[in-house]
Amino acid sequence: MEDAPGTSAMESIATHEIERFSQLVSDRFAPLTVGSNRPQRFHGAIRGRRLGDIEAFDVRARQHEVERPQAVANRSPQSNFMLHLQLAGVGVIRQDGKEATLQTGDLAFYDSDRAYSLSLDDEFRNAILVFPKHLLTLPTELSRELVATRISGTGPIAGMVLPFLTQLIGALATIPAASGLRLARNTVDLVSTVVHAELGRTDASLAEPSRAESLVDRAVNFIHDHIADPELSPDRVAAALFVAVRTLHKHFSTEYRVGVAEWIRGRRLELCRRELASPLQDYLPIAAVAARYGFTSPPHFTRLFKATFGEAPGEFRRRTRVEQERAGGFDAPAVPLPVTQQIHP
Repeated sequence: MEDAPGTSAMESIATHEIERFSQLVSDRFAPLTVGSNRPQRFHGAIRGRRLGDIEAFDVRARQHEVERPQAVANRSPQSNFMLHLQLAGVGVIRQDGKEATLQTGDLAFYDSDRAYSLSLDDEFRNAILVFPKHLLTLPTELSRELVATRISGTGPIAGMVLPFLTQLIGALATIPAASGLRLARNTVDLVSTVVHAELGRTDASLAEPSRAESLVDRAVNFIHDHIADPELSPDRVAAALFVAVRTLHKHFSTEYRVGVAEWIRGRRLELCRRELASPLQDYLPIAAVAARYGFTSPPHFTRLFKATFGEAPGEFRRRTRVEQERAGGFDAPAVPLPVTQQIHP
């Protein structure tokens, strides 16, 4: 059966080397740094699958630390939330001056566009659902209230979300693309519903974000819808939203700490990086990948890509294939789940 549009087959990678794991994680999630206090004992494995604009990952590894500094987030904006489910071991998430310690079964969110760090215990396993922020329909102030906040594994959110998320993670390799896409969307819809209820806000209050938040959200949606258009610019975005360019820049820089043009460029580069990291896109020349996201000059794209990610697009693609081939023969040891949270394919 062919994949549904926007979906991919499951990818599986593993390694015993912390430096290689850092690069593999950066290639699949977002540019970040991974280190370990015990690198000689390290092993890590990731299974992942893209389902439309949602991605699901199953991560098993030994002790390590993850950091995504704000400067790096500014260079590679994603406009995603990450829902982290601790399946085994202990995890600590830090963002916006807050810290959440997660035990088995606990959940927490973090925002890909703001600095965050993770500390993960020896022999842990977690599930991560990555999805666009607009699917949660939360104003900025509430999203900041939500991130790095422990959601108890025995509470109402976990009780409703866990069955869907564990079913999705357990069936990454076997679930048909269309079914996986529906399950992923249903999971995010459910997450949105119960998060709103947990925050104790009425539908009316959630439907009335501030003017600045509404403007930025509409701008991001417009940019995503027109990301392939080489003519996309701050002037065009402002015109489409019937606001002055200066107003758009002001609100955008307040939310994302970068200007509109820089955010568009960073988002395009990040999308290209993800395409180049996937073996399923190897049939596309690099110039075609760049053109898919609005870059019309291959030399210009190459210079921007290297300046942002530290290597040329061709070097990045070749390296990730070598990493994937080297990682393919390693089978990470299973980290058993508690009986109440066993995942079945």
